[in-house]
Amino acid sequence: MANLIACRILSYGKYQHRAWTHLPAIGIRNIEMPIPPVEQRAEVRTKLADHGLRVTVLQSVCDVTLPDAVETMRPQLDACVEFGAPFCFLSAKAKDADRSVIYNRLGQIGDAARSLGVTVVLETHPDLATNGDTARQTMQAVGHPNIRINFDTANIYFYNRGVTAVGELAKVIDSVASVHLKESTGKFEEWVFPVLGTGVVDFPEIFRMLNARGFDGPCTMELEGTKGVDLNEAEHLKYIADSAAYLRRIGALA
Repeated sequence: MANLIACRILSYGKYQHRAWTHLPAIGIRNIEMPIPPVEQRAEVRTKLADHGLRVTVLQSVCDVTLPDAVETMRPQLDACVEFGAPFCFLSAKAKDADRSVIYNRLGQIGDAARSLGVTVVLETHPDLATNGDTARQTMQAVGHPNIRINFDTANIYFYNRGVTAVGELAKVIDSVASVHLKESTGKFEEWVFPVLGTGVVDFPEIFRMLNARGFDGPCTMELEGTKGVDLNEAEHLKYIADSAAYLRRIGALA
């Protein structure tokens, strides 16, 4: 089946202005991006239309430990509707808060999202979705169809020891609504995210598992490079283009 391949616009780092023309040139028409400020939205919508791009995921910011978290999310969910983005990315952390309160609050956010036809996807981050077991526990506790998981193939290694992306995906795949395609060296807390296909992530198996499940959500390239290594513009564009080319070689990108 055809995969919905996207790219996180922040993957372009300080060369984000190049994303608008570079992505179509390498055959990618879907993007994930932060929610633009209100005063910039008309301009962003025009740029999207001019370059034949669409937003599949908007990145929200919300501290779910705060009592006003649901109200904080509402305008961000409205922005998803405005941009036609069916998914709203959220890095949620319970910290020292009562987990039952956090689960209930996420359920309320899910209700708000459902009323708008949006699904909130929780990133593979500590402490609510650190790995497959934690993510599954959170999904079971929240129990809301519009609160799902964004499975990050590299964060699994970054935040855990003795795991594999394939093994952790298997634990939570029924709750995964979106995916970040990110490569890893497999080392705990090592900020080295190389070109897709050059590390330890078994991307062919990841796609086989997703396709077998009938997964139709966005698989978004999130290319965060290597800490301390500053690529020039040509190198940065090649980093992204080579990652897309790898996805094409394994049949994940048409």
